[in-house]
Amino acid sequence: MGILSSCSFVLGPPNGLKFRGKYQNNSSKCFLCGEFLSKRRRLISEQKLGRLNFVIRSYYDDRKSNGNDDKGMHGERETKDNSNLATMASSEKKSDDSSDNSPASISPRPPTMSPVGPAYSNFQVDSFKLMELLGPEKVDPADVKLIKEKLFGYSTFWVTREEPFGDLGEGILFLGNIRGKKEDVFAKLQSQLSEIMGDKYNLFMVEEPNSEGEDPRGGPRVSFGLLRKEVSEPEQTTLWQYVIALLLFLLTIGSSVELGIASQINRLPPEIVKYFTDPDAIEPPDMQLLLPFVDAALPLAYGVLGVQLFHEVGHFLAAFPRNVKLSIPYFIPNITLGSFGAITQFKSILPDRKAEVDISLAGPFAGAALSFSMFAVGLLLSSNPDVAGDFVQVPSTLFQGSLFLGLISRAVLGYKAMHAATVSIHPLVIAGWCGLTTSAFNLLPVGCLDGGRAMQGAFGKNTLIASGLATYTLLGLGVLGGPLSLPWGLYVLICQRDPEKPCLNDVTEVGTWRKAVVVVAIVLVLLTLLPVWDELAEELGIGLVTSF
Repeated sequence: MGILSSCSFVLGPPNGLKFRGKYQNNSSKCFLCGEFLSKRRRLISEQKLGRLNFVIRSYYDDRKSNGNDDKGMHGERETKDNSNLATMASSEKKSDDSSDNSPASISPRPPTMSPVGPAYSNFQVDSFKLMELLGPEKVDPADVKLIKEKLFGYSTFWVTREEPFGDLGEGILFLGNIRGKKEDVFAKLQSQLSEIMGDKYNLFMVEEPNSEGEDPRGGPRVSFGLLRKEVSEPEQTTLWQYVIALLLFLLTIGSSVELGIASQINRLPPEIVKYFTDPDAIEPPDMQLLLPFVDAALPLAYGVLGVQLFHEVGHFLAAFPRNVKLSIPYFIPNITLGSFGAITQFKSILPDRKAEVDISLAGPFAGAALSFSMFAVGLLLSSNPDVAGDFVQVPSTLFQGSLFLGLISRAVLGYKAMHAATVSIHPLVIAGWCGLTTSAFNLLPVGCLDGGRAMQGAFGKNTLIASGLATYTLLGLGVLGGPLSLPWGLYVLICQRDPEKPCLNDVTEVGTWRKAVVVVAIVLVLLTLLPVWDELAEELGIGLVTSF
């Protein structure tokens, strides 16, 4: 509706200490989503900026003072070295004089080595301080101690060790052994945390990282992550995001009307057709010639926009009973399909993976249901000569763009109508075709698309990564989507490549029937986006292959 990359890094703070953390690369969000470094900007308050200025001033003062000290120490070191040389010479002379009268002596302690230099430079030390200041607010150590004492215990979860948790290690991950059913323990811990800390923190139940085995009670070993609410929860939609969403919606209306006008290509004036189809055409024609065709283009535009609105309504209807907030949709205009769909964010943390699957599938299923209804009604009307005045002529090769839709069209319209250079169809067929194609694209199991979210919720993040790589490969090779594979792949890479963030309960499975629904949906998506190859098209009579 982005691929998660995590790596380990070691920070080198002063005093030789090392903190290990995990970094989750989520800073490359689409600018439309409003997630680009927004969390960090929000957490840099005036107080932190004051501390930042103090650190910078201290850094330069320390360097200046260190430079003066180094000069003084250099001269002092030379004096000491000269005196040491004189002492050593005199002692050697004395030892030579008394070598015949005194036995050889052995030094009681080995010589000491002076340190070569500091373990960390001033720049490294101050870089660490700046990262601490600019990073998100961390969990209070006093709260961690209180939570370990009052929240966890032998009857719920026995903590054995702690690790950093979150994008920049701003949280705490408690690892240990669970002492009951996962769902019951998690519900109890959430309730007790609210009593102890109020609304200050969010508690996550996640799979234990780098676990060597499964839990004795079955399933993966679990651990509990603690993050501040202001750090873990998404930001609310800002005013400029509403403005961008409105502008994109207006552009989508324009692209939908343009699709309706383009569907009447056999009726358009020749100079208009030549300008848009001939690459050598330079002088634009009088665009007022298109005005008489706008009224005829509106029904198709209404159909395309109706599918997109149904899609978003499906998401909102599924999210409302689960108290999940959604952002305003950012529609993506496209001149070929009218719209590529919309980007809709979760504005609250998902409670569990079941909610993630249900909300993700509700939108495409609603849009696909309306699209298939228009597609089926349009095919039936295309076989009725009484409404032939509303028909539009489209190239028969259009039906070779989808194996699933092409076979249905061939079954309804027949061999004679399909095995021709052009096919007369009702505009509802085009609206339904575009809506089904858009729904199929959004159900691809990659990134933060609806299909990616459903795949992540049903089968986990590792399965999403594997399916995402396969999807990118098929799109790159042009196997799925035909000429739209490249622009769609670029759109996903730029705006939707990162997967969804973890749910509060990111461990409990979604059940067999939800997994089966996701698998069936992915199969239908592949059949919809897989084009009809020439040999099969010629054999079934779907378009004239020789027309190429």
